[in-house]
Amino acid sequence: MERWKQISLILCILGFLKEFRPSEPFVFQFLTGPSHNLTVDQVVQDVFPIGTYSYVAQLVVVFLVTDYFRYKPIIVLAGLAGTVVWCMFVWTRSLRALQVMEIFYGTYMAADIAYWTYIYAKVDKKYYQKVTSHIRSATQAGRFLAATTSQAVIYFQLTGYLGLNVISLAAQIITTLWAFLLPSVPASMYFHREIAPTDEELNLNDKTTQPQNTPSAFRNAVTLLWDHFRCAYTNFTVIRYSLWYSLAVCLYYQITSYVQALWSEVAGSDTMLWNGAVEAVLTLMASIAAFSAGFVPQRLLQLNATLLSLSAIAIVQGVGLLIATVTHNLIVSYAGYIVFGILHMFTITLISAEIAKNISDDSFALIFGINTLLGLVLQTLLTLAIVDSGGWLALDVRGQFTVYSYSFMVMGVTFGLFLMLEVCTRRRLAGSNR
Repeated sequence: MERWKQISLILCILGFLKEFRPSEPFVFQFLTGPSHNLTVDQVVQDVFPIGTYSYVAQLVVVFLVTDYFRYKPIIVLAGLAGTVVWCMFVWTRSLRALQVMEIFYGTYMAADIAYWTYIYAKVDKKYYQKVTSHIRSATQAGRFLAATTSQAVIYFQLTGYLGLNVISLAAQIITTLWAFLLPSVPASMYFHREIAPTDEELNLNDKTTQPQNTPSAFRNAVTLLWDHFRCAYTNFTVIRYSLWYSLAVCLYYQITSYVQALWSEVAGSDTMLWNGAVEAVLTLMASIAAFSAGFVPQRLLQLNATLLSLSAIAIVQGVGLLIATVTHNLIVSYAGYIVFGILHMFTITLISAEIAKNISDDSFALIFGINTLLGLVLQTLLTLAIVDSGGWLALDVRGQFTVYSYSFMVMGVTFGLFLMLEVCTRRRLAGSNR
């Protein structure tokens, strides 16, 4: 087997194991159930927000450390953090312990960037598209099987919510052990860049590039980081799509973090929950939506047409989410969430592709990392304002989701109005120059 295929296979198995967490569709029910006996307000306002704060606080540091330590140690660290998280889920009971656990969960989420950037340092550029598609398929398959497993286990009463967390713990332990099989990376994007051999080295028949490891490496890394940043964010197209990306990421993370609380509110205490089935269906259909985004004709991806379409889709997302929020029918709430999730995956795929077209290949991890960081900062502010128990509004769960719903509608309308204003201004200037 070719070397790149071996690396792809190892990464696919790692991604599948990492995403196999059958406890996640029912984490809210687990924390409010007999095992932990927390109230809804404690989970929503005192536990989950800590994970958001931890994630955003660690993301920048983890990104730089990932590049400096050349990926593999941080991938192993992610596995260890996941193991700690699910150990604490299984064996701790106090509110304080769960808040500490959320700090480790922030590490687990932030360190995930090492997995997605590893391939760009280890695999030749000509295989990027193939390997990326392989590991995205593997991670989606892991999520789908995890969601299906969780629903089947709960429906047939094979075990309870605690048992699902034990299964997730076992998967994280295996993930950590498997991560050690990843080949080490001799060079990285910024701190250990490859440099071409000198004439003297060529005369010695050493034709391979060598990782840069000189006292000036740090200065060179900072310079390159700044060059990539400046080149990307002086491009108005990148700025516009990046702003959309960050807002979409902010709201998506917030919604997926708290949607189980909404479903519990809609369902009441006596209704059978189908969270696992819903997540399985959404994973499958969102994968199809992301795949279909690659077949949108290029003529339809002109800037104005794309932004106008995205504006309309954002309004539809907001309406779907609002229906999921105000209804008292659980099936309707599930359906509204599925519509929202499918449209998110379709639009975020299109936006990511458009951003990638306008930046250099070497800056993918940096630019998408910055965009994600901005989304997390916005999510943190949103959490502080309307979710956290010490926040400005501290709304109940339906109130929170009403805000998220109207946020999508406002985003769609605002971008649409700015686009129309821009088009009218261009036409007026074109007319005055005739």
